[in-house]
Amino acid sequence: MSDSTLAPERRRDVLRQSWSVGIATGAYGISFGALAVAAGLNVWQTQALSALMFTGGSQFAFVGIIAAGGLAAAPAAIATAGLLGLRNGLYAIQNALFLGVRGLRRIGAAHLTIDESTAVGIAQEEPAAQRLGFWHTGIAVFIFWNLATLVGALLGNALGDPRTWGLDAAAAGAFCALLWPRLRGGDAIATAVLAAFIACVASPLVPAGVPVILAAAAALIVGVGRHGPKGDPPTSDGHGHLVGEDPLP
Repeated sequence: MSDSTLAPERRRDVLRQSWSVGIATGAYGISFGALAVAAGLNVWQTQALSALMFTGGSQFAFVGIIAAGGLAAAPAAIATAGLLGLRNGLYAIQNALFLGVRGLRRIGAAHLTIDESTAVGIAQEEPAAQRLGFWHTGIAVFIFWNLATLVGALLGNALGDPRTWGLDAAAAGAFCALLWPRLRGGDAIATAVLAAFIACVASPLVPAGVPVILAAAAALIVGVGRHGPKGDPPTSDGHGHLVGEDPLP
């Protein structure tokens, strides 16, 4: 998880970035813990979901749909969480260029492949710094996210109805926070508007969770149609980035 080829100052800089992101990201795990128990999960179920699923957007989607539709919405909740989790598989393709892990470490790397670890990793210039940033960010987020989830789950029983504190809007707020920095071009904005329109139209007509699946499917179709495989596959520039692709924010 470390690399002795980095200068001490550079190593400290990467570690500062990694653990700052980990603390900041982990903090809103409190909202997830409170929402999960309000949706009907107990503390242990909430903690297991947070530790094993460990991808914030999918977790919020899952408990949000369960809260809206009960156990009958479980298939839609699983499908929605799965669709949102597909992005981690795409991240893994790019992370593999600089991680170079084998054996059991691949399992650990797969579990820690999330928005934050990927963003910090590929933001570094040197392969050694990319590896250090990825691992420490992933570990930091995992630790603080799960600690905050436990706090939120324990406090959730004492807080009562999460709507009293505005926590019922935490899932939507978290999604908007993740989405907003990515709306940097006309294509992205148009796709987001289309997905939102489909979800709004479908919401009164179909069970809870299905509008999210329809919106995600529409966005996926648009993305594949506009950016699907064309010509030669992308190549690495030697620094862990794919030539012709924009780095993640």
